[in-house]
Amino acid sequence: MKPERNVLIAATGSVATIKLAQLIRELSDERLPFKFHIKVLITEAAKHFFELEQIPENVPVYHNRDEWINWNKRGDPVLHIDLGKWADMLVIAPLSANSLSKIATGICDNFVMCVVRAWDLQKPLLFAPAMNTRMYDHPITREQIDKLTSWGYQEIPCISKTLMCGDTGNGAMAEVPTIVEAVLNALKSAD
Repeated sequence: MKPERNVLIAATGSVATIKLAQLIRELSDERLPFKFHIKVLITEAAKHFFELEQIPENVPVYHNRDEWINWNKRGDPVLHIDLGKWADMLVIAPLSANSLSKIATGICDNFVMCVVRAWDLQKPLLFAPAMNTRMYDHPITREQIDKLTSWGYQEIPCISKTLMCGDTGNGAMAEVPTIVEAVLNALKSAD
């Protein structure tokens, strides 16, 4: 019997969100040493880069409005807290420049940022930056990534390639097999 793990995958407003369905498929591979129960969190901007129909029916997808549907009064469930308690790990892939900045400065103005802000630092949080080369090469990006890693978050480094905009350079999200490998390594270390 394989060990089971609960994983939240958060996607923020980057074109690399087009790889979300592939990431879910690869983490669902029966040959992996863990059986993953996956839930997906998306920002409003991430919705521009994939179709909900691409996500398997057994994988719930949460976004801003879900935070408020179940909460009307004191004592009602608080989704961003409940999901953090449920999950063994949070993987932010892709992490856009905008969301990176929000996390680094403590802004939690959307559902995904609330989950991150309330994250239990005893559990792994992995992030895969994805942005244009000019954004990635800006000095504030390294400063913000370093801040996240100082909290114990694990960076899955971006790669250099030709980006969707046609520019070539750093900033492309790590390939999906690299992200899956990072997830497995983080869980083995946590165990």
